[in-house]
Amino acid sequence: MAERPLYIPVILGTVRKGCLSANAARLLTDELAKRSSVETELIDIAKLRLRTDDAGQAIKDPDFATRMERADALVIVSPEYNHGYSGLLKHVLDSCLEEYIHKAVGIAGVSAGPFGGTRGIQDLLPVLRELGLVTIFWDVNFSNAGKLFDDEGDLLDNSFLPRIDKFLKELIWMAKTLRYGREHISLE
Repeated sequence: MAERPLYIPVILGTVRKGCLSANAARLLTDELAKRSSVETELIDIAKLRLRTDDAGQAIKDPDFATRMERADALVIVSPEYNHGYSGLLKHVLDSCLEEYIHKAVGIAGVSAGPFGGTRGIQDLLPVLRELGLVTIFWDVNFSNAGKLFDDEGDLLDNSFLPRIDKFLKELIWMAKTLRYGREHISLE
C-alpha cells in the first residue's frame, strides 16, 4: 500500500495588497507541488473569514482549522514589518491550538531590505513553539524582494532554488518523522 502524501500548505502571512511576499509564497507552493510525496496549497490569510472582535479559538474559521488538522507540516511566508511579523498572521495562528501539536513548520522571511525577514522570523519562533509546532533548522530569507521577481512574479535569481530545496528537504523529513510519531508513539 502506498503511503499517503504529506499535506503541507503554504500560509501567506499578510493581508497587504500587492505585497512582495505573495511571489515568494507562490514560488514555495510551486516547488512543493513538484514533489510527488506532497500535496500543497496556498492559504492566503486575507481570504480567511476571521472575526477581529474576539481572540483565540472563539474566532476559528472551520475551513482553516480543518486544513490545519489535516496538515503534516506548514510553510509560513512572513513579511517583516518594523522588525516583526504581521499582527494578522498572529491572529490567524492563534485561532487554532490542538491542530498544530507535533507538526513541523518552516518559515520563509521576506523583506524589501537586506535581512530577508530575519528579525520577523526571530520573533515568530517562540510563538510557533508555544503553539506546539516544531520548527525546522533552515529558513528561506527573501532579501530585497522587490528585485527578486519580475512583473509576472517569476523568480529572477535562481541561486534561491538550492536554498529552497534544502529547506523543503528538511521540512519533509521532519514532517515524515513527526507524522510517524503522532501515529505510532504514545506520550504515555
